[in-house]
Amino acid sequence: MFLLAAALSLHLIPQPQSVRLRACTVPLTRSLQVPRDFDLGAIDEINERWKALGIPQLARFREPVVRVPVVHVQGRLHAGYDVFPIPPDIAVSRAALTAQSYRLRISSGGGINIQSGDSDGAFYAAMTLAELPQRVNGKWFLPCVDVSDAPALKWRVLSDDVSRGPLPNMRYFKERIRTIAAFKMNGYSPYMEHVFVDPRNPLPAPLDGITPAQLHELYDYAKRYHVTFIPEQQTFAHMHNTLAVEKYASAAEFQHDFLLSPASPLSLEYLTQLVRDELAVIPHPEFFHVGSDETSTLGQGRSKALVAQRGLSQVYADHLQAMNKLIAPSGARMMVWDDGIENDPAIMTMIPKSTVVINWHYGAEKSFQKYINLIASGGFAQMVSPGDHNWNQVYPDIRTALINEQRFIDEGKASHVFGLFQTVWHDDGESLFEATWYPVVYSAASGWEQRSVDPARFQADFPSAFFGSDDARYGRDIADLTDVQSRMADDYSYSSNYLFWVDPFDPHAAAHMAKLDLPALRLEAEDAEQHLLQNKPPLHASAARVMFLAARKYDFIGRKFQAAQEIRDYYAEAQAQSGKSHSPTGRDLSWVKYWFWELRDRYEEIRPLYAAAWRYENRESHLASNLQRYDGAAEQNIERADKIYASTLDYYAGKPLPDLPW
Repeated sequence: MFLLAAALSLHLIPQPQSVRLRACTVPLTRSLQVPRDFDLGAIDEINERWKALGIPQLARFREPVVRVPVVHVQGRLHAGYDVFPIPPDIAVSRAALTAQSYRLRISSGGGINIQSGDSDGAFYAAMTLAELPQRVNGKWFLPCVDVSDAPALKWRVLSDDVSRGPLPNMRYFKERIRTIAAFKMNGYSPYMEHVFVDPRNPLPAPLDGITPAQLHELYDYAKRYHVTFIPEQQTFAHMHNTLAVEKYASAAEFQHDFLLSPASPLSLEYLTQLVRDELAVIPHPEFFHVGSDETSTLGQGRSKALVAQRGLSQVYADHLQAMNKLIAPSGARMMVWDDGIENDPAIMTMIPKSTVVINWHYGAEKSFQKYINLIASGGFAQMVSPGDHNWNQVYPDIRTALINEQRFIDEGKASHVFGLFQTVWHDDGESLFEATWYPVVYSAASGWEQRSVDPARFQADFPSAFFGSDDARYGRDIADLTDVQSRMADDYSYSSNYLFWVDPFDPHAAAHMAKLDLPALRLEAEDAEQHLLQNKPPLHASAARVMFLAARKYDFIGRKFQAAQEIRDYYAEAQAQSGKSHSPTGRDLSWVKYWFWELRDRYEEIRPLYAAAWRYENRESHLASNLQRYDGAAEQNIERADKIYASTLDYYAGKPLPDLPW
């Protein structure tokens, strides 16, 4: 009964539709045998997780037999053997189930049985199996269960910004794909502006950009884990890094700006080559996303006459028609962001009905139904697209992210939308993807589960499902980071990354931070900081290290503004006591340089932590510019310490103290 009670607290993400527990267990004391044709990606996923947890890994079935001695009577007696094959521990079969659905049965005498409607369903059954092991008294076992499960949304896609600075290395690209697959997402879409090294147009790409061979490798790799690879290539706005190259400058709406002008023949010529070269290495994708959001300057520059002649909406629709003409021969369905349609719903009458509209809205709105209804009114397939609110933040604004995700996805499920298109953005060029897993996995669970995902239940399940740890403190660490982030950066103008870099003597930032209880904020950050410093989870240890980095940054932000106020106070007192004999303020003033040294040291201490986290997941390009900010901040505090020291010498020489120069 003790084992059964432990099994009753299964921490599965996503939660299956139906789980029935029975009073038996299967010990995991040896490698389970799987059929020879068992899904290779599923073997990878289970073995990666179980190895980290210390559970024997799956082994391919070798058809062992048992030879049982018997005596035969055929006119005379002689000894012989009957041969009985031993079945594998895991059996997989097809059943009359819907696509992606499965049944999983674990019994003490009958092994593990998986029934599925297709190969995707069998893979998802294996992903549930991967999370099922329970540990009691240091020993691992599987609870006897009957699981019946199917996804709420057909498509559950991660859209991943790889163009604003962080550009994943190939190892981490693959880790990202395996991780979303483990939580039953089935689409991965890297958002590309200039990062593809197009053989015919290589100049816009960074020197360590995504080569054609790498793009094809990722496409093949994703298939192994039942993930559809969806190219996402901007084709309209957000193209500054291309238009900054003089060769393409004449394609810009305004000189070297961000919008490819439809009035320039070079725009379509460039896009034709770019899109075709991407399709050459991903020849028949399910979808191809052409971006085309935020075209606010369309018709104001080079295309002004064209827009006056054809109309703004028609010019926008003409672009989508041209992109669809490029994509259609591959068999892919074109995807497009929805904001153009929101600006003018009449566009829906001008574009192909096969288009999949990606309906993106990132606020904590009370309802997103009006946006869903708008796209549905045009008869288009749509995917709801919330955001993880990591942009410009030390750690994602999880409170806003989960409100956005829960409401938008729940309303999407109720409206039977085509799918989920979860977004991660790196607008500031320095945020880390490893910080985003909590809202990303919450979104994955929401896209799979039929019911709404309770944030409190998800927080309780996350340490076991993601970190492989029964230490509930990891959930509290998330709660601490969420609370600190929400109180510190409640105004978009004061994002936590901005507060990390801003001069603490800036009067506007100082006034904002003065409204906070900085000691309480720091103590909350330090609570998470200490736990994460002293503990390492079995799985996704790098994500835990990034949580620690975030906690340390939050702690430092609070301390930085405390230090600035203490420096002001010491200096003001020294000014007031200037010229008085036996004043202790000279001594106090001399200490101020140590406050600046403290700030210097903290920037220099955090710098290598950030560099290591960046290098774990990203290529080297763009790191140097981010590290330069640490060097510059440290140098500023060195210079200020020197100025304070000079002022201290002047003070002892009887000279009046000027006002602080910053």
